[in-house]
Parts: sequence; structure tokens; C-alpha cells
Amino acid sequence: MKRIVVLLLALMLTTASLAACQKAEQTASPDTTVQATQSATTAAAQSKATEAQTSNNNTSTTKLTQGAEVVTTANVTSDGAINATDLFSDRDLKQTADLSQAVYYDLSDNNNITITSEGVYVISGSANNASVIVEAGDNDKVQLVLNGVTITNESAPAIYVKSADKVFVTTVENTTSALTVSGTFTADGDTNTDAVIFSKDDLILNGLGTLNISSSDNGISGKDDIKITGGTINITSTSDAIEANDSIAVAEGTITIKSNKDGLHTENDEDNTTGYIYICGGTFDITTASDSIQATTVCQIDGGNITASGSEGIEATYVQINGGTVNITASDDGINGSNKSSAYSVTVEINGGDLTVNMGQGDTDGIDSNGNLYINGGTVNVNANSPFDYDGEGKLSGGTVYVNGTQTTELTNQMMGGGPGGMGGGMGGQMPGGNMGGRGGFAQ
Repeated sequence: MKRIVVLLLALMLTTASLAACQKAEQTASPDTTVQATQSATTAAAQSKATEAQTSNNNTSTTKLTQGAEVVTTANVTSDGAINATDLFSDRDLKQTADLSQAVYYDLSDNNNITITSEGVYVISGSANNASVIVEAGDNDKVQLVLNGVTITNESAPAIYVKSADKVFVTTVENTTSALTVSGTFTADGDTNTDAVIFSKDDLILNGLGTLNISSSDNGISGKDDIKITGGTINITSTSDAIEANDSIAVAEGTITIKSNKDGLHTENDEDNTTGYIYICGGTFDITTASDSIQATTVCQIDGGNITASGSEGIEATYVQINGGTVNITASDDGINGSNKSSAYSVTVEINGGDLTVNMGQGDTDGIDSNGNLYINGGTVNVNANSPFDYDGEGKLSGGTVYVNGTQTTELTNQMMGGGPGGMGGGMGGQMPGGNMGGRGGFAQ
């Protein structure tokens, strides 16, 4: 009997022990599951952040379909004032982005999207007071693909490039993106961020879509080089529409500008030996209160279709027109060669293309050079009281020239004491790169 009681007690103790263990397991299980879930979620988030290398939480579910590759051909020249052979890279000219590794983001009000590493980033949606900020490494190439975005800010750039090797702003085909800054820009420390697109490094604008920019100051500002190789760009600005420290180069695109200052402007306050403008393609419709196109050193036009209306049409230390169609309506000087750079001789040189200059009444000059004027080719139509004004040497050695509707074989000179205006070649002054002379029979 005692043995039976002992066995029953042992059985009861075993059953109680098993029940206690099961209860402990059931109690511990939810905590373990939550901890594991949190760990997995954190790991996934860290992985995504590492993959995208961004500091925002605007991940988008929008995905684009990879379309056929579209590449622009740059009709560059090598024998002009600027040797443009290697000016545009293959990627500069590619109008479609490689989306295979793209990261997607949606805009939202009062939230910035900050990109810190190389890659392709597709931006979609609309937002107020939001910026896309690029703060990547010095060797990183970043491509921003604008998928029909709308950004309206009061005081900050819509796109702000703080650091990178190069940033591409690419518009998607059949989309329109609108970037607006309506108030007074707020400085970022010592940086005066005074443009809707503001870049401290090289900037490329391309694509197959439309980009509309409206600014209470400058439209696009680049502290290094700006290149445009495609897309439709419409800019309305109270200051310069497109400005750069080192250069502006355009291979293709449809560009419409309405500016209360300059249209295209290159200038470096600390170095007057830089700041050129090169155009070999594209269609321009520029209306400005000041200069339509102004470069510190060289303005070279090899192609394109340019319609410009302003106080002055084209101004630079060295103006060279080798091709394209240029129509200028101006109230001061149509083309002005002026001493802006200590590195180059003041020269206006026309070697080709079709140039028409229509001047307003009064003390205005069709083509005004504070140095030399050479016409070696092309068709030149000047309608003005003072068609030509040059302080140095003037030579008409080729091409077809009309003054107020009448063909002429001599250059008249409004400026007394200027050089001879007869036929013959001439020296073109100091060229970029240190080469003397230009095209059309000039010294090489």
C-alpha cells in the first residue's frame, strides 16, 4: 500500500513539473517571437538603407519599365576656338537611365530626400518645401531620374548638389516635372543657394521629358560645369536662367528662357580665365532683359538653332560662330566682343552658319568688337544704323554679307580709327588652349 501511495505521489509531481515547463515555454514564446521579428525588421531596414545609402524614409512602390536606349549625337568640332572632341562623355549623351539597380523614392511635404552614394534614383510625386539633396563622395556619379515630379519651395533649392563627382538630372519620356522656388532663398551656411537647381559640382541635364523651372532668383546654378544634352527645358527667372562658374555646353535639347537678367551666363569671380559657352546643337528661344548669352572667355557656336532677344544677343571676350542658325534682336549690341578675360584677345570671328542681327533705333551696333572683327564664311544679315563697330582690325575674307538688305563686300566701321575693313584674312587672337588663330584661313 505504501508503495502505491509513493508511486501516485511521484506521478503527481511529474505531471505538475511538466505542466510548469509547458507554461514557462508558452510564456517565453511570445517574447522570443517579438524579439526575432524586431531583429529581422531591423536587419531588413539596415540592409535597405545600406543598399540605397540615403537618409530618408520615402521609399516608393512606383517602378519604371526599362525602355530602349536613346543616345544623342554631339556634332562637335576640333578645329574651333574650343576643341570640343572630348567635351561630352557617352553617358552625358545617353537620354535614358539604366534602371536595373535603381532606387525609387516618393516626395512628401516638408521632407528632404538625401542621397549619399553613387547610383540611379527615380524620384516621383509632389511636395511642398522639400529638396532632393545629393551629398555623395567626390568620385560618385549620381543620376536623378525625374518621373513627373512637382516641387514647390519657399526658400530652398528643389535640387541641391552639395558634393559628388557628377550629377545627372534626367527627365522621363512623356512626363513633365515642375520645380519652383517662390520666395527669398536662405543661405546654407556660407553657401548662397540662389537657384532652383543648385550644384557645387558638375551637372548634366538630359532626358526625353519636360522640365519647367520657375525662380525668384536664378534658374540653374553650377559652380563647375553645366552640360545639356537633351530634353525640353523651360525656365522663367528674375536673375540668370542658367549660370555656371566654369562652362556651359549644349549638345541638344529644346530650351526656352524668359529672364529678367541673362539667359546663359558663365563667370568665375575669382578667375577670369575660365567661363566659356559652347553650343553645337539644340533649339533655343531666349528672351532676356540683359544679355541672352554671356561668357567670360569664349562663346563658340558650332550648330543649333538660336533665337535671342535682349539688350545684347551674344557677349564674350572671344565670339566664334562656325555653324548653326542664329537670329538676334537687340537694343544695344547684337554681338559684342568685350574685354572680360585677361587670357584672350578680344575678337569676333564668323566662319559659317546663318546669322541675322536686327537692331533697334538709336546708338546701337549690329556687331561690335572692342578688338578685332573677322568674317570668313557663312551668311550674315545685319539690319542696323551701325552694322559694324570694331576697335582693332576688321577683315571680310569670305561668306555672304548683307547690310540693311544690300550685299556688301566691305566692312564699314562706326568706330573712327579702327583697322582697315577690306577683303583679306587676319589673325584671330589668342585661342583657348594657347593656339593662335582660328578657322577660315587663320594662322594655326
